[in-house]
Amino acid sequence: MSSALTDLKTRLADVNALHAAVTIMDWDQQTYMPRGGADARAQHLGILSRMAHETLVADDTRTALDKATPEAEDDEAMLRVVRRHIDLATKLPSSLVEEKTRLAAIAHERWVEARANSDFNGFAATLEKMFDIAKQEAEYLGYTEHVYDALLDQYEQGATAAEVRTMFESIKGPQVELVKAISEQPQLDDSKLYGHWNESDQSEFTQMLVKSIGFDFNRGRQDTAPHPFCTGWSVGDIRLTTRYKPYIGSAIFGSLHEAGHGMYEQGSPMTWDRTPLAGGVSLGVHESQSRTWENIVGRSKPFWSHFLPALQAKFPALSGFDLDTFYRAINKVEPSYIRVEADELTYNLHVLVRFEIECDVLTGKLAVKDLPEAWNAKYAQYLGITPRNDAEGCLQDVHWSMGSIGYFPTYSMGNLLSYQFWHALERDVPDTEELMAKGEFAPILGWLTDHIYSAGKRFTPKHLIKRVTGKPIGADDYLAGLDKKYREIYRL
Repeated sequence: MSSALTDLKTRLADVNALHAAVTIMDWDQQTYMPRGGADARAQHLGILSRMAHETLVADDTRTALDKATPEAEDDEAMLRVVRRHIDLATKLPSSLVEEKTRLAAIAHERWVEARANSDFNGFAATLEKMFDIAKQEAEYLGYTEHVYDALLDQYEQGATAAEVRTMFESIKGPQVELVKAISEQPQLDDSKLYGHWNESDQSEFTQMLVKSIGFDFNRGRQDTAPHPFCTGWSVGDIRLTTRYKPYIGSAIFGSLHEAGHGMYEQGSPMTWDRTPLAGGVSLGVHESQSRTWENIVGRSKPFWSHFLPALQAKFPALSGFDLDTFYRAINKVEPSYIRVEADELTYNLHVLVRFEIECDVLTGKLAVKDLPEAWNAKYAQYLGITPRNDAEGCLQDVHWSMGSIGYFPTYSMGNLLSYQFWHALERDVPDTEELMAKGEFAPILGWLTDHIYSAGKRFTPKHLIKRVTGKPIGADDYLAGLDKKYREIYRL
């Protein structure tokens, strides 16, 4: 006779398969689907999402969960994770889940078109519906202090809007001071990094990079998309995307960033594949890994002491760079419009703009129709620049079209955690610079896998952070790391 735990795992496998189908179809929509398939795709995704939700919250699933007892190692952690998933899902009507997924598929196509034409008005009505759904979600989920808390908790368990504000306050002063000191120095010249770069050559080079740092192409691949992302449906099938722009660093650092996400997913134990324990524990921790590989590793001088000759061989126009000049150019600090291409020092200001706008729309302080004006005003206030059009302004990110409202603060959490985890890593792997200079990344990836990736969702985010670093998330390591790096680059 099967046990309640076995029955539960069987039902969870059904939910996982339905979610996998949704994820595959979403990946295809953003990479290969013909535009004419959008309406049908929206209906398919909506129905599959509803089916997955109904299976998860069904009485039989809840009964199996209530009766299940741990039978093997890690079963207790799995039951904790499942209980949270079911508790959250039970609060949401299946009809709302279906509508959000259906609208997201339609919204993505409208966002792509609106961004291409820099036409916010063509997307505004759809975006307003998505924010309305987010408000409904928050009310169903419930919150104590702020409507934002209910949404953020889905991405970073236990995090609140108040904690996010405290985080920004802790980093704003020191970063503004450092940016001011840098602004008084001669500007670095990165003009040679802009040009017309063959896309096939960029694809070959970026795939070589992500393979070198440890992304397993036997269990993944890289394609192109309007906005880079990483997704997957099993430990054995992880998909990266990148994009190619006149700035050659766009594809390079975008690929390293998404590979960080991808290696985190590939690092889950295969025995957990397609179970609730597999994959990243939160988006803040996830983002810490993409930022580690993009910035701490990928924008380091030792990294490019190894890879610059290969880059120059592939793109002879870059042959005039010596290592120090190239290193300083790719770390140039300058206020810019596009979040994903922002330097480390100004990046969090981009996130702050989005966080404040989301809060204002959710609380009714800001109408969606007035979002571009509010966006531009905040960019002028925080970065001293005003976007010239909606495409480089409020239409640049894909997240709102997906319904991922409450997501953005996890990017700044990831920035802080990248340095906090790296500080812990260097205690055990003290020769990171020598390793990177030799192109040997296995010890670094091995440490991250042992301490973070292989933990999957076994621990809560806050427990994992303290377990690995010995302290809660904080800004000290992040601020110290940036201060040291950029004072050297700008010779302050």
